[in-house]
Amino acid sequence: MTTDINDADPSDGSAPLVDRRIRARQLTVLLLLLLLVTSILSLTTGASSASLWNALTDLAAGRDLSTMDRVVLLDIRLPRLCMGILVGASLAVSGAVMQGLFRNPLADPGIVGVSAGAGLAAICAIVLGSLLPSAIQQFLGTALVPIAAFLGGWGSTILLYRVSTRGGQTSVATMLLAGIALGALAGAASGVLVYYSDDSQLRDLTFWGMGSLAGATWTKVLAALPIIGLALAAAPFLARGLNGMALGEAAAGHIGIAVQRVKNTAILSVAGATGAAVAVSGGIGFIGIVVPHLLRLATGPDHHSLLPNAALLGASLLLGADMIARVVVAPAELPIGIITAILGAPVFLWILLNRRGNLGL
Repeated sequence: MTTDINDADPSDGSAPLVDRRIRARQLTVLLLLLLLVTSILSLTTGASSASLWNALTDLAAGRDLSTMDRVVLLDIRLPRLCMGILVGASLAVSGAVMQGLFRNPLADPGIVGVSAGAGLAAICAIVLGSLLPSAIQQFLGTALVPIAAFLGGWGSTILLYRVSTRGGQTSVATMLLAGIALGALAGAASGVLVYYSDDSQLRDLTFWGMGSLAGATWTKVLAALPIIGLALAAAPFLARGLNGMALGEAAAGHIGIAVQRVKNTAILSVAGATGAAVAVSGGIGFIGIVVPHLLRLATGPDHHSLLPNAALLGASLLLGADMIARVVVAPAELPIGIITAILGAPVFLWILLNRRGNLGL
């Protein structure tokens, strides 16, 4: 008897496979509608009185947009919307890929060292950036911190990958342990830099560490789009391999899965997507952990539907959190990481309490 690897289901098999696929398709439609609604609300929410509806009315009537509507909608809110979609989708898909690769429901993008390396590099840029030659500072300008964060995330991932790979085979257990060690080391180094930072630098470090979409510009969106776009485009090709990995690496190899290729593609995709996301938005937690859990509860663990639905739900949740961050203390703005933590932590605890048996806890 042969088993279709697309039907591999390591969780509770009470629901027929056909029903799960139907539910997954229905959920995809609902998530598309949710993303559309949150996108429209994102364009209409904020401290400014600029109105999307007035702008659409002016365009329909052939009138030029007012200066305020043009600046607020096209130069502030629209790039912020695009960045929120990119960052939310990348974090959620990366979390789903990492959980599938490590066969661990608690895994998230930070497990491959991206967040630790990106955070340390960003702190170095904020605290030590003034020591760079003035020509380099002027050339990079506000892009210094995002560039440093992206390079730091990629550098830490490459380091972990080399440490955990021997004889052409990558050990996910070694990568997990090395990632924990790297995170501790990066935290210690960051603490030393924070100790020597001044008040202005401390404010920048605090705001960046909690994450925000406030600095969204078309330049940042266009810089992150190719990297995140390629990583998201690669994700569907990992679905069959991740389904097979749920059976264990040895079993996956026996049924024709190129295990090492799946590992390589997954790790590099997560490093690229998460590194670019952290670089443009700072540290935003819980999206990569909570979103895959919610979707598995709804439609099961099949990555063919899990990965695209994770992108849609992650984007919608981040846009929703961003809207709350904009209005709750308007005209000021909360870091978005506070909102995702407040919303995500109770959901995560609820999932743990209700799924302890299935999670082996």
